[in-house]
Parts: sequence; C-alpha cells; structure tokens
Amino acid sequence: MMVHNWSELTRVFGRIGLMSFGGPAAQIALMHDALVRREKWLTEDQYLRALSLCMLLPGPEAMQLATYAGWRLRGITGGLLAGALFVIPGAMIILGLALAYVRFGDVPLVQAAFLGIKAAVIIVVLQALMRLGQKALHGSAAWALAGLAFVALFVFGIPFPIVVVMAGLYGAATASPMPDAPVAAPVQARILGPVAGLAALWAAPLALLWLTGRDFLLEIGLFFSKLAVVTFGGAYAVLAYMTQDVVQEHGWITTGQMIDALGLAETTPGPLILVTEFVALLAGYAQGGLGLALAAGALTLWVTFVPCFLWIFAAGPYLDHIAARPRLSAALSAITAAVVGVILNLSIWFALHVLFGDVGAVPHLALPMPDLATLNLWAVLLTAAAAYLMLRLRVDLLVTLALMAAAGCALALAGAV
Repeated sequence: MMVHNWSELTRVFGRIGLMSFGGPAAQIALMHDALVRREKWLTEDQYLRALSLCMLLPGPEAMQLATYAGWRLRGITGGLLAGALFVIPGAMIILGLALAYVRFGDVPLVQAAFLGIKAAVIIVVLQALMRLGQKALHGSAAWALAGLAFVALFVFGIPFPIVVVMAGLYGAATASPMPDAPVAAPVQARILGPVAGLAALWAAPLALLWLTGRDFLLEIGLFFSKLAVVTFGGAYAVLAYMTQDVVQEHGWITTGQMIDALGLAETTPGPLILVTEFVALLAGYAQGGLGLALAAGALTLWVTFVPCFLWIFAAGPYLDHIAARPRLSAALSAITAAVVGVILNLSIWFALHVLFGDVGAVPHLALPMPDLATLNLWAVLLTAAAAYLMLRLRVDLLVTLALMAAAGCALALAGAV
C-alpha cells in the first residue's frame, strides 16, 4: 500500500520516534500497533518478514524496521524520513543529558539518582534476556550455542564478532536440506545508485579527517564504523565488546561512566545504540572540551546510523528472496541463540559492577572476580525494589526509572549512600 500524504507519514513515524521507550521489544510492539493494526500500512506477514530481515542485519533492528516500513511505503525518501524520525528525538535528548552529565555528574545527589537507575537497568537487561530466550532457545543445539557463547565471552573474553560469525557459520552448515521456495527475482538496478551514494557518504567524513590529520576524531569514527558492522543482536549484545575497547584499550571513559551511559540511554526514546553518542560526547569533552565533544557526537551518529539505511536499501528489495533461503534462515536462528549467551554475559557483568565497588578478573582470563567486602547493600535493596516493581507489579519502565532515581536521591539525602 502506498501512502501519498507526507504529513501523515511524518505524523505516524514522528509519534513512533517520540514514544519508542523501553528497548527494541517495546519499540517493535509499538510499530506493530501503529503500522499493522491502526494504519494497516503493512500486513502481518510483511511486518514479520521485515522484522526477520532486520534481525539478520547488523545495527538496531527497531530503527531498521522503521526504515524498511518507510521505504516500502514511499521509497528511498520515505525510508530516510522514517529512520531519521526514529533516531532524532532520542539523539537530541542524549545530547542534553551528556552535557548535563559532564557538568553535574560528580554531584553526590546525581550519582545517587544514577544508582537507582542502574538498579532498574539490571532488571531491564534481565527482562531482555528472558524475552529473547523464550523466542530463541528451542532445542538442545540452541541451548548449547547460547552456553558456548556465554563461556567464550564471560570466561575467555573472545571478541563478540568472532562469536557471532562462528554461530552463523554453524547454523548455515547444519541447516536442514530444504528446496528453496520459488521467488520473483528482485529488481536491483534502481537501488544501486542510492546504495553507492550512501556508502560514499558514510566514508566521506573519515576520509576528510584522515586528510586533515584529525587523529582523535578519525579514531572515534573508525571505531564506531566498525561497531556499526558487528552490532548483531542490538546494543545489549554489543555493549560488553564496546566497553572492552572504549574503557580498557582506548581509555576514553571509565567503567562507571559506561554504566551511567547505558542507564541514561534507557531513559530516552529511540534505539539503545544511542549509547554510542553519549560515549563519544564524553570522550570528546575529556579530550578537548565542548567543541570536540559536539564533533565526536555528531560523527558517531553519522557513522552509526548511515550504515543502517545502507543495509535496508541494499537488502530490502531482496527480502522475499532471502526469506526463502533455508541456510540464511538457519544462520539467523543460530546467531539469535548465541546472542542469548551474549546478553547473559552482559547481565552478570553489569550487575557485578553495580552491586560491588571493586570487580577484578581472574589472571589470564576474562572471568570477573568481585571483592565481596565491597558489596553495596543499598544497591542490592534498590535492585530488589526494581525487580518487584517491574516483574511483580508490571510498572511501566519510565515510571520505574523515575521511582528508582527518586529512591536513590532519598537515600543520599538520608545519608545512607
């Protein structure tokens, strides 16, 4: 179905962008309600097949799903509009939060509020783990892939992209031999120009930075460009990999700032991968003040999200063809199973750094080893409260985050933290 009213398209996707809190599961449900149930712009089958494609691609699946819907409705321009409206509201809020953070982040009351938010984020990540596990872990092979992925990351620190690639290769190699369903050959000539143009736009800032010798910004751009290619499974899955590089290898921010970044990203609409913008803003501010922070943040948004449009415009015309290929479908299922193990690794890593003041590692391994004497009992209490609110009472995420931030502030004012 073709939508001819641009104002209507802007209204619907603008509302989706402003209301897309709660991570990809909530965002996918929101878009289903808007695009399938209310507007009837996509059929149920079209929506589910598009979602499967977006899960196979690197990058935030919800943002790419919005881009695909816009592309299907109004072509390249519609895809650009829908994807941009999904990202811009959250990006602007993240900018404001980051600037406030570098100015007020060390204030004890603000840190106490973050403690409450982090406690809630532990439960948010666990919820994501449970939801994905229910959908992905069917059969002993899927459970084994999840377990192996977890051990590879949690114990041995094997880089996330290697885990994803190996799972995908396993899935493709063990796919059941099934005849390919007949599908119409996709029309590709008309999409080559826009795809090539987007690829050139993606690379253009990096080439300019290289030519002008802006080493720090070039390093930021190259790192987050690489991240845009390997972010299978969304921001939760790639967070541990990103943290390993930005904290340990580059030293751009601290582990505490990384945890705060995720907590702030949880409070904003849009894809959770906007956490990359926050990280770049902090890194740029530390290196050269406000001007460099703004440049690093803008560059990171560019190299993170331009590829998302590129993947959709390149793969969208082939959706029916891809969906009919058993090996690609099996590779996707294997990657999804492995991502469960990746998110379990993230869940434990995140919880340990919130609940303990000092977390080391076993020599020669990545296995974390918390100092039991540094256990924060107030953090444990706040986490239990967040679990009760979200899992037992089913309180809305935004309400829970506000309540937990308020609880953290109350503890600070009482002198408890």
